[in-house]
Amino acid sequence: MKTYQFIWRLIRFRSWLYLGSLLGQIAFFGVGRLAFGLMLQGFFNTLNTLNHNPARNTILPWLFLGGLALAAVLRALIQFVSLSPTITSIFKTNALLQRNLLRYILQRPGARPIPGSTGEAINYFRDDIEVVDRLFGEMAYAIGLVTFIIPAMLILLHIDTLITVSVFLPLLCVVALAQAMRQRQQRLRTASREATGILTGAIGEIFSSVQAIQIAGAEEYAVKHFHRLSQLRQRQILRDTVFFSALQAVFGNIVGLGTGLILVLAALYHHLSPGDITIFISYLGTITTFIVSTAYVIAQYTQTRVSHQRLVDLLQGASPEILVQTDPLYLKKPIPELHTPVKLEIDKLALLQIANLTYHYPDTDRGIENINFQLRRGTLTVITGRVAAGKTTLLQTILGLLPKDTGDLSWNGRQIEDPASFFVPPHSAYTPQVPHLFSETLEENILLGLNAEPAKLQQAIQLAVLTPDVAKLENGLQTIIGTRGVKLSGGQAQRTAAARMLIRDSELLVFDDISSALDVETESQLWQQLLQQRQHSCLVVSHRKAVLQLADNIIVLQAGKIAAMGTLQELLTTSEELQQIWNGTV
Repeated sequence: MKTYQFIWRLIRFRSWLYLGSLLGQIAFFGVGRLAFGLMLQGFFNTLNTLNHNPARNTILPWLFLGGLALAAVLRALIQFVSLSPTITSIFKTNALLQRNLLRYILQRPGARPIPGSTGEAINYFRDDIEVVDRLFGEMAYAIGLVTFIIPAMLILLHIDTLITVSVFLPLLCVVALAQAMRQRQQRLRTASREATGILTGAIGEIFSSVQAIQIAGAEEYAVKHFHRLSQLRQRQILRDTVFFSALQAVFGNIVGLGTGLILVLAALYHHLSPGDITIFISYLGTITTFIVSTAYVIAQYTQTRVSHQRLVDLLQGASPEILVQTDPLYLKKPIPELHTPVKLEIDKLALLQIANLTYHYPDTDRGIENINFQLRRGTLTVITGRVAAGKTTLLQTILGLLPKDTGDLSWNGRQIEDPASFFVPPHSAYTPQVPHLFSETLEENILLGLNAEPAKLQQAIQLAVLTPDVAKLENGLQTIIGTRGVKLSGGQAQRTAAARMLIRDSELLVFDDISSALDVETESQLWQQLLQQRQHSCLVVSHRKAVLQLADNIIVLQAGKIAAMGTLQELLTTSEELQQIWNGTV
């Protein structure tokens, strides 16, 4: 999708709003500038006539004066009325782009939702979309100016061709110069955007790794790295800003030279009436604005092309149509409530089969290879192995968070074509090793917008062994847990994530070392409650003895392959790898 097609699709999104903004600009320049100048011309010509013929009695000056006052009032009224559709159109366009991007990112496989860092993504959402917004406003303004320039040019040509041509010559110079400089400005704009994205990404990484930086004693290095990236960004933005300002200065000076030429020519042409000189002076300001605005729109379109391409890059190869999908925004209407999908009989898990599943990370040999196993309803399957054996990779490949190279997955004998969209409630729920919590209340972190009955919420909290912890919190479920759940202990964060899974009543619960931060007693209680009635089927990554002892089936991974599989008793006698894991020697 070309940039102009992208802009046109956004205009069509709320075309009546943009049309209202456009008509407002046209009316403003038609009444507030064009008609105002004509009335000024008539007023001064009438005064000049009366000066040469004092005996003539006429009310024309007063009529023109009243017309000037009326035009000024109408101009202010038009500006006020057109402000609402202009701002609303820009705001809704901004909201549409941000909503579509965010929705796509949230639907992406969790392992690679964005191509770069979180800071870079925020830069896309904020700065690049703002560039598109600015172009929208400038386009409406420029079109309004065009509707003024065409009749104004005809009027001025009728008065004096030479002076009128002198007015529009600077415009041609500006347009030619702006076109010649477009590629240079585009390169500078791209470089400044990239430098900003790198810096914001580094800020996010530093803030998320404060403890690691402190443990390594790398505070000074982190500050120096941040300073180096800041200087790089400063240089790139300075180059971009100076170049853009230089262009604007050139545009302004050309206009100034043209204005001086017009005044000289007007002084030489004694046949011009006071009204003619007045209308030239009246229109000169708007003509100057048109010249500068034309150059600015050209420059802004160049910047928008860069920002549009960056937004497309954020989609990582997906269709650019995603950016302009026009689903409801719910800016005024209430947002539809989230409900747990209705679980049908066909959704209930009887048997999950994994056959020849393989995934390798790009440009490396690391990953998993030829994985085969089955998981039956109501059983606990534990995946274990030493560090970097491929445990988390296996879980993420099964769930579609990583794209499998080969292999088949089936649910009750039915082939799973798209694991990423299938392994969601009510089929499956997943909690990673480090739970993702938000700076909201504990209740909101569990529900995540779900409209659940209080009894169901309490049941999920109880199953997750979280009830005693809730009772100790200052405001119970309404306690704000801080950024990433910083006010909770590691075990509380893991059990909060478990409650989030349980309230969605999924058939398959997938845990990535969920009990790693739990004490022995709490861990034992958690697994006993989860497995007590055998209502849940669990696929778990763990090396903890309490979990291994409860497992119906243990899969031992070694270098991305299944080294052994069976019950704990079987593997303790047949698998040297599991023996070492059990004895804690690896």
